[in-house]
Amino acid sequence: MLGQMNLFDMGASDNSDSSDLKDDIKSRIEYLKEQINKSNYLYYVEENPYLSDFEYDKLFAELKELEEKYPNLKTLDSPTQRVGSVSEKFFSHTHKYRLYSLDNTYNAEELTKWYERVCKEYNRELELVCELKIDGLAIALTYDKGLFTLGVTRGDGITGEEITQNLKTIKAIPLKLFEPKTLEVRGEIYMPKSSFEKLNEEALSLGEKVFANPRNAASGSLRQLDSTITAKRDLSMFTYTGIFEDSEDSNIKTHYDGMQYLKKLGFKVNPNIRLVKNIQGAIEYCNEWATKRFDLDYATDGVVIKVNDIAIQKDLGYTARAPKWATAFKFPPEEVSTKLLEIELNTGKTGIVTPVAVLEPVQLAGSVVSRASLHNFDEIKRLDIRIGDTVLVKKAAEIIPKVVKVMDSEIHNSLPEYKIPNTCPACGAPLVEKEGEVGLYCTNSGCSQLMCAKIEYWVSKEAMDIDFVGPSLIQQLYDKKFISNPVDLYRLTQEDLMKLDLIKEKSASNIYNSIQKSKTRPLNRLLTALGIRHVGKETADILSGEFTSLDELMQAQIERLSNIEGIGEIIAKSIYDYFHDENNLQLLADLKSVGIDPVSESIQKSDKLAGKTFVLTGTLKNMTRDEASSIIKSHGGKTSSSVSKKTSYVLAGENAGSKLDKAKDLGVIILTENDFLEMIR
Repeated sequence: MLGQMNLFDMGASDNSDSSDLKDDIKSRIEYLKEQINKSNYLYYVEENPYLSDFEYDKLFAELKELEEKYPNLKTLDSPTQRVGSVSEKFFSHTHKYRLYSLDNTYNAEELTKWYERVCKEYNRELELVCELKIDGLAIALTYDKGLFTLGVTRGDGITGEEITQNLKTIKAIPLKLFEPKTLEVRGEIYMPKSSFEKLNEEALSLGEKVFANPRNAASGSLRQLDSTITAKRDLSMFTYTGIFEDSEDSNIKTHYDGMQYLKKLGFKVNPNIRLVKNIQGAIEYCNEWATKRFDLDYATDGVVIKVNDIAIQKDLGYTARAPKWATAFKFPPEEVSTKLLEIELNTGKTGIVTPVAVLEPVQLAGSVVSRASLHNFDEIKRLDIRIGDTVLVKKAAEIIPKVVKVMDSEIHNSLPEYKIPNTCPACGAPLVEKEGEVGLYCTNSGCSQLMCAKIEYWVSKEAMDIDFVGPSLIQQLYDKKFISNPVDLYRLTQEDLMKLDLIKEKSASNIYNSIQKSKTRPLNRLLTALGIRHVGKETADILSGEFTSLDELMQAQIERLSNIEGIGEIIAKSIYDYFHDENNLQLLADLKSVGIDPVSESIQKSDKLAGKTFVLTGTLKNMTRDEASSIIKSHGGKTSSSVSKKTSYVLAGENAGSKLDKAKDLGVIILTENDFLEMIR
């Protein structure tokens, strides 16, 4: 091996040396590939890293540079091939070997009956292999003489979609095996729970749609036409079987031995696989993992149980849809019953009153649950929920638990029916319904709980972005009667702030300066902060591109508003109504009196983008989406929050979501960040 020398420091002095140099470069590339692939295997498969991030990045950069300089030395098994480009579409592919479904069992009795049917012909107990059933997506991988050449989704089991380039981005999938074997393996692609939570946090911060559960996130990530997006999603894979084509592999007689061999070749095999002597061992395994699974960083929904002997598997064969020699034991749904102690009511920033179930604390899906969503009062009526009921609570991969039904009980009928409130729990004002909506709204725009929620939203990052002012500080300011609405924040002095609990001089100065700094926020930030119904950050951006000042927007009629791309009649009426409400007009006048009267920050530099409408999605590298939006407006263009046939371009950054998919469906031109920057030069 060449150690850590860098070949870019070497030069060929004459032709006689060029052949030696080429051999040295080839050897260096092989060494770098070997070290990087080894590091990937140890980190993503064995979970035992041996290179630091710095060392890894240095080797990767050197390999990439060498391959760019000598492209004829780039091979399919190179780690640089993990991230590809954008495909126009996925193509269907017929599986060489069908991917069957599994029959399900739900309790020990059903498992035992399955086992007795399997053993009946052989008059003896058969060994079984138990594996956790990963809640992900099944795929088939083909290796030709050790090189990964084809990756296909399960599809209907007969035909799937070819997604090789995306699968190459997953570092738990080896590009080159430790031995030059020809085989097909099946695996389950999944997203770790920790990565799922991080992905949704980022989506929320960007105002994007969140994924419902890790499986949906994995599926959406795998089906990105741009494989660089897939590469960012931190997917992984467990291999669960192999179909060996090399004749020398015929000595593999059992499924368990086959799995150990796949591990030896470089595949990631679930470490919790277990060989058991009989069905009793399998039942014990299922019982053990029924609760233990919640400690894992990946979602599981059951156990797959297979006959270990491959000859018996072949003998038993298949039904029309499933193997007779395997079954899936499904864990019970993530539900638990507990007592409903109280129904708590909260008034939000829009005035809607939301009921929340306060529960007797109970263990559910690996955590203690004491509160659950009831959604709205119609749901309470539908379920006939009463305080004191025993209720069934479900999590089912959702972030917030919810009450799904009342358990049958003699006590239920003796409990008083829940009375839907007709007054706000915070201020006592009447509650009203709004046409076409499910929910009750507080009619008092000065409601204390509503106002605190409004102020919390006002100071948030996407609105006026005021640092050091959080919910506890707002509540204290409100309780001490220092503030009653957002305007009052700007009337606070440092001396006022120092009268609060735990606030010293330095903290008071930081809070005061942060509040004053927010006065200079542009029009789109103020429109977001006002909390106008149906007007979020993206709609506020559209409005600030159409109107140069708050006064101009306040004078706009419904007809003009509804004709703006991305607005429509419902939002237009909501905006119009907001600016014709006496309480809101007083708030805006008060804001002017404390120095807040913003204009659009967009100063037009050119008309290069005149008549063009852009939709922004994903994370841009060199600018924020707000900055990109400002640039578009400064060149005469417009932005919209939704993709339609009228959209001129979609500017897509990393982790672009459903907007990118819709743009592709409608044939809208998609720009990279570099395309966009080139357009405005």
